[in-house]
Amino acid sequence: MDNSRDLNLDGITAEVKAQYEDIARRSRAEAQAWYESKFEEQRVTAGRNADILRETKNKIAELTPIVQRLNREVRSAKDQRCKLEAAVADAEQCGETTIKDAKHKLSELETALQQTKADLTRQLREYQELTNAKLALDIEIVTYRKLLEGEETRLCAEGGFPINTSACHSQGGLTYSPKPDFA
Repeated sequence: MDNSRDLNLDGITAEVKAQYEDIARRSRAEAQAWYESKFEEQRVTAGRNADILRETKNKIAELTPIVQRLNREVRSAKDQRCKLEAAVADAEQCGETTIKDAKHKLSELETALQQTKADLTRQLREYQELTNAKLALDIEIVTYRKLLEGEETRLCAEGGFPINTSACHSQGGLTYSPKPDFA
């Protein structure tokens, strides 16, 4: 057998090289097409994002004064709340002080009322005692008058000196003053 073939290595190498170059050219073309499509997608996405960014900046520019105004209103409301809380605390303290004063005055008035009631009861008792004493004295005066009139009548009837008695009223009581009647 003759194994001596003539191998054309240069031709095979050239053919393989041509195939690899063809594959490389197609791969390059595919890579270039893919790159260009991706680049176009990224350019469209970047444009869209730029539009969104511009709209967002416009919205931020519109909302910034509103946010600043709302922040001022919030600070003002917080300041007002603090002032109102302080006023409520002052009012509560003033109310508590007023209630304490009122309770103290009420206690003093109740004590004064009890003292006045006790004084009134004592004065009423003294008045009752004085009234009873006056009534007893009035009864005693009437009794003595009757006795004197009876004695006068008896003396006159026996032929003695006529006695003129005069009874006067003076400030709630009767007084007796005998006046001899010489005729």
